[in-house]
Amino acid sequence: MRIAVTGSIATDHLMAFPGRFVDQLLPDQLEHVSLSFLVDNLEVRRGGVAANIAYGLGGLRFDPVLVGAVGPHFGEYEVWLKEHGVDTGSVHVSAGHQTARFMCLTDRDSNQIASFYAGAMAEAAEIDLREIIARSGPLDLVLVSPNDPAAMVRHTDQARALGIPFAADPSQQLARLSRDEVRTLVDGARWLFTNEYESALLRERAEWSTEEVLERVGTWITTLGAKGVRIDAKDEPTVSVAAVPDIEAADPTGVGDAFRAGFLAAVGWGLPLETAAQLGCALSALVLAEVGSQAYEIHPERLLTTLRTVYGERAAGLLEPKVGQSA
Repeated sequence: MRIAVTGSIATDHLMAFPGRFVDQLLPDQLEHVSLSFLVDNLEVRRGGVAANIAYGLGGLRFDPVLVGAVGPHFGEYEVWLKEHGVDTGSVHVSAGHQTARFMCLTDRDSNQIASFYAGAMAEAAEIDLREIIARSGPLDLVLVSPNDPAAMVRHTDQARALGIPFAADPSQQLARLSRDEVRTLVDGARWLFTNEYESALLRERAEWSTEEVLERVGTWITTLGAKGVRIDAKDEPTVSVAAVPDIEAADPTGVGDAFRAGFLAAVGWGLPLETAAQLGCALSALVLAEVGSQAYEIHPERLLTTLRTVYGERAAGLLEPKVGQSA
């Protein structure tokens, strides 16, 4: 299965606040918030949603095609991605803008306050999927993850026009997308990914009910943090999968991206949705235990041990012939 992962490629600036954000907020002063947090540390790591998902897929031997825009100093990051199985030949390099920056502050409850500088990402709409196919060959799926909104719409429209199945992952960009943009990105998606908050925001932005969304997508996957994952499809029973328990959280950045990589790999192997979510949760646990969304490595035996312990012999048995093998 050949997957093009479109979206952001960024540098993550990760900071930890030892307290709780809610303790710093005064209910009668929320219209005049002015806060500064003294942080304990700063970690600068490789990131960006598309790059994180591609990294996970590369670790599972899927040779994903990364589609995004970066600044002129991408060389070291590009080498890293190539070493981890990612095809970077379709990445657009800007001559005038720096690679995007994600600046995130996490409190002791794993709540986050973040900002994002788009930089070179503003040029992502210049990337043409037809040129990518000409370079790398036919695509089986286009994943449209957070990016410049014009790029997200263009790549979704191109996937439709080219008859390529697509997955919608608007997540962080929902806050700035219009109703029509959200509807364009979602309508006809084979897979729709959100977390629990984003699922409500998507319905509000699109002005669609849950039932109306399910009329328009193949399968809706909602990650629920420590509560696991819920999978919904029209006229099908809901599938619920528990998260991997007892993980000491180092940093939550990139956890959802790892889930998407594991899930898409498993459905690419033709495995059941429940098994796909279980693999996604197992990869998420690897990220949660590290600082940085690409700080983990996939070791097949360890991964299978986690799957066997948490989800049982059936999950491990279905994944054992696939994990670590060529897609």
